[in-house]
Amino acid sequence: MNTALYLVAGAALAISFVKNREKTRMSLMKAWKSFENILPQFLSVLIIIGITLSILTPEQISRIMGSGSGWYGVVLAAVIGAITLIPGFIAFPLAAALLKSGAGYMQIAAFVSTLMMVGVVTLPVETGFFGKKAAMLRNSLAFVYSFIVALVVGGLM
Repeated sequence: MNTALYLVAGAALAISFVKNREKTRMSLMKAWKSFENILPQFLSVLIIIGITLSILTPEQISRIMGSGSGWYGVVLAAVIGAITLIPGFIAFPLAAALLKSGAGYMQIAAFVSTLMMVGVVTLPVETGFFGKKAAMLRNSLAFVYSFIVALVVGGLM
């Protein structure tokens, strides 16, 4: 599947290059600059994930966030997700790594949903744009919603 996507992307790039070389070069330069801007964040998060997974054994991850941890693990995962600031392109590979290491589906669902929807770290900025009441209401509802997501995922898996 990945090979097919790479082939399609390469073919589209070749067609674009034949059609308009200058625009294609400009697009590739913009893409490279975006990659350079994302790379430090990406590497730092990968290092943190690597260190965390090397310190915690699969048994510890399973005990803390495994399916046997029950609602304690779901709440813990939701709180960690709410206070952590990780971009989405890192969150999903991290979730996959945690699942492989023994985390439960409900716990990962709560973690990822709060990670994406609740912003404790970004709350001051959000409060400045939307006001304190709206920001607190949105974050509170998103936090509650993450438990609904965890329930649904737990029921399906």
